Parts: sequence; C-alpha cells; structure tokens
Amino acid sequence: MSASAPGLLVLHAVRVLGVGDDTAVAERFQLDVAVAKELLLDYQAYGWVSWSEFAGVGGWSLTERGRAENERQLAAELGPHRASVQAAYDDFLPLNGRLQAACTNWQLKPTPDAPLAFNDHTDTAWDRQVLDELAAIGQELTPLAARLTAVLERFAGYDTRYASAGDVEERHRVWFELHEDLIATLGVRR
Repeated sequence: MSASAPGLLVLHAVRVLGVGDDTAVAERFQLDVAVAKELLLDYQAYGWVSWSEFAGVGGWSLTERGRAENERQLAAELGPHRASVQAAYDDFLPLNGRLQAACTNWQLKPTPDAPLAFNDHTDTAWDRQVLDELAAIGQELTPLAARLTAVLERFAGYDTRYASAGDVEERHRVWFELHEDLIATLGVRR
C-alpha cells in the first residue's frame, strides 16, 4: 500500500470536494487542519487554489494551474499501480450506472401521464426498492474499496462513508467524490 504525501492530499481534497473550507479539506483525508491550512495558503501563492466567498460562506477551489499540478502529482503517484486502479475503475463503472439509476428513481417516479413525474415519496414500496438498491451497491463497494486501498491508501474509507451516509443525497456525494478521485487518478476525462 502506498501512502500519499500530505501536499498531494490537500490539493487532491480540493479537487475531489469541488469547493471546501480549511476544515473540510483537512477532514477529507484526515489531515491536521493547521497543516492543511498552511499548504492551502502556499498553494494559493503558487496559483493552484483560490478562495471565493458568497453570502458569508467560502471555500477553496482549484485553478487550472492547480488542476494541472494535481494531475501531475497523481500521475507520478499512480505509476506502478495503474493496472490495479484501472481494473477497479472498470468494475466501478457498472456500479456507477446502477447508482445513477437509483438516484434518478429517488427523484422521479414515472406515471402513465408523466414519465418524468417528481417522486413525492408517498409510494413506500418504490422508495424501499431504491433504498435496497443503494444498500446493495454499498455492499459491492466494500471489496472494490479494499482493492483500491490495497494499492493507494487515500482510497480508504469511501465504503464506510457511503454506508454511514444519512440519506440518498449524502450517499450520492460520497459516490461523486469517489468517481472524481478515480477519474482524476487515471487521467480520464468525463
């Protein structure tokens, strides 16, 4: 198992989160907040991250230069692990399709008159089917996450975060972060 350097983890956390404050960036990979904050300020000086704020809520996001640096760091780290991560990603893709379908079914419930009708969550059997599918996906995520963690330690915890997510939206957020982590690591474009 290969452990990532804190500098890579901080920059990568910003990418995976999309936008995050010092605490969120540090927590993403269980880093000390003071270390993460210092690195974020350095990365701001390098032009790799920028801080933006709206209505009193702010966060860090990657710049184009930061994205390029993150991709460079990830490619260097991936090196001998490419085949293993690629195989796990190939196994992830069918699960991703199932998760997208389940999330769509959580939001929409077709009727004869409206194939894109909003799911008002009054049909408990429909919702139970969606939740059961999400749980099954979570069970299949566990061995996949173990395979990824065996080669790159920073993949640890996606399965437990998914399993402990409080609702469908939280599960989707964890899944989105894992997907972004995989495509960033492999240099895949959406």
